[in-house]
Amino acid sequence: MSAEKICRQPFAAGKYFQRLTTILDEWNKDILEDISNPLVNDQDRAILASGLCRNSNILVSAAYTEGQNPEQITPRLDALVAAYEKERELSIISYGSDEVCAGFGENDDYEQFLQTLSLCILLGRGELIPRLSAIFDRDNKGLDAIYETLLSFYDDSRVKTDDLLFKRPFAGLLKVIRATTPKEASKLLDKYCKDWYPAFKKAPWYDSHLSIDGEDGSYSGYWAFEAGAIAYLFNIDDSQIDHMVYPKDLVAYARSNTPKHNTPGPVHAGQPCTHTGYWFSPAQHSSRRHFTQGDIMPEFKDSPWGATIWYWSSAT
Repeated sequence: MSAEKICRQPFAAGKYFQRLTTILDEWNKDILEDISNPLVNDQDRAILASGLCRNSNILVSAAYTEGQNPEQITPRLDALVAAYEKERELSIISYGSDEVCAGFGENDDYEQFLQTLSLCILLGRGELIPRLSAIFDRDNKGLDAIYETLLSFYDDSRVKTDDLLFKRPFAGLLKVIRATTPKEASKLLDKYCKDWYPAFKKAPWYDSHLSIDGEDGSYSGYWAFEAGAIAYLFNIDDSQIDHMVYPKDLVAYARSNTPKHNTPGPVHAGQPCTHTGYWFSPAQHSSRRHFTQGDIMPEFKDSPWGATIWYWSSAT
């Protein structure tokens, strides 16, 4: 008998999530059948694909909230990225051109994208990231600092900017990224997590836990996965962060597992380079340079960031 799942938030458990998952899985199955039906017109197929994305987002969040482990969540993430691709494909067909917008209407739309991107990072599914950027770069590349920062760890062509598509609550996360000391970064990350939920008061999922009626409801969890991704990528101390929306165990998982997408993990100054290629360190601006495997990674002494940690940029 498998161990009982321990839910990561206190609002629902067990049979509630089983029912929610069953309903959405069956709904998605019907959507995929309708999309494949030649009798359904292009516009309706595009609308159906949007529903597929929405449902798949909920399923990923619910899986994590319910207490599923990373190996169980990963197939849900794969399906979500595929749903984004299907939505984009059918939107282009419906519109009759690839000029159809792939932007973000509201801060919760943008948050859903950030959650997906951040889960790719935390679950070691970096091979999914180019598929996401291929969809959203057309209308968003260079326009948002959080978007660019997260992608820059996997794509050396990203644009440096301090602009934000949505200031609330993401200005707080940009402050974390731009923090000058590790202590400041930890403090600002904690504040971001505290400010996160109230910033989405107009989102359709806000306070959805209050509408739970037995096994019925739309609540799937409230998670600032992007805060976890930034903590992981910048090696920020999260030992004092205990906020409900912060995915602390997922950050710990990312830190303890070699990335499955073959991107080398961070290397501390004084340690040998693990892979030949280009590396950079937030401890010094414009630090990107080439190292050969076995080279000892240098230290930037007296850096306001603190410890010098090198991150993989690209092979060429």
